[in-house]
Amino acid sequence: MMKANKGVLALALWLCCLCGCVAQTRGEEALKLWRAGSVVSLADVERFGERRCFAAEPISDRVFARMWKRSYKANCTVARTALHYVKALHYNLKGEVCIGELVCNKAIANEVVEIFHALYKAHYPIERMTLIDNYGADDERSMAANNTSCFNFRAATNAKSLSLHSLGRAVDINPLYNPYVKRLKNGRLSVKPAGGKAYTDRSRRFSYKIDRNDLAYKLFVKHGFSWGGGWRSLKDYQHFEKRH
Repeated sequence: MMKANKGVLALALWLCCLCGCVAQTRGEEALKLWRAGSVVSLADVERFGERRCFAAEPISDRVFARMWKRSYKANCTVARTALHYVKALHYNLKGEVCIGELVCNKAIANEVVEIFHALYKAHYPIERMTLIDNYGADDERSMAANNTSCFNFRAATNAKSLSLHSLGRAVDINPLYNPYVKRLKNGRLSVKPAGGKAYTDRSRRFSYKIDRNDLAYKLFVKHGFSWGGGWRSLKDYQHFEKRH
C-alpha cells in the first residue's frame, strides 16, 4: 500500500512539473511570436529579456497583412515605411503582465516605446493593447473593448478631415473610461464610445481615469504630446497627439 501511495505521489509530482513546463513554454512562445493580448509571467519576461519586449520596428509582411484593407485602407495616403510596429508589455487592473502592440508613425515610435516602458515599470493599468484591426478597424468596437490603439486611416470624429490617427500620430489610452465628448449644434451630447457615457462626469473616481494627475498624462505631455482632455471645443480624454 505504501509503495502504491509513493507511486501515485510520484505521478502527481511529475504531472505538476509537466504542467509547469507547458505553461512556461506557452508564455515563452507567446513572447517569441508576440501574441498581443496574452498574459505572461514575470519569469517568462525575465527569460525572454525585458528590453526585447519594448521595441519599434518596420511593418513586417505579417503585420501588414493584418492591417491591409482594415486600418490601412486601399486609399491610404500614408506610406507603409512611415509607420512602425511597437511592442510593449503592460499591466492590467488585475496586476497581470500582458503583451501589447500598436502601430504608430515612425517619427514618434521611439518616444512611444519609452512612454509605455515607463508606464509598465510603474504598473500603470491598461486593459488591452492590440491592433485595431482585431476589431475590423472599427473605432467604436475597439473603444468599447477599452482597447488602447494608435494608427487607423480614417476621418476625424464628427468631421470630414483626416484624423491624426491616420498619420499614426495620436494614441488613445483606455478609451472606454476616457471617452470623446462633444456638445453638437442640435444640443445633443456626442459620446464615443457610447458605453463611455457613464464616465463623462470627470468629478467621479474610477479605474483607468486620465486627468492631469495621471501618469500617462504626465509622460505624454513631457514628450511634447497634447491631451484631448484639455481642449475647449470638445473633450477627448483618451487622446494624446503630436503633430510635429
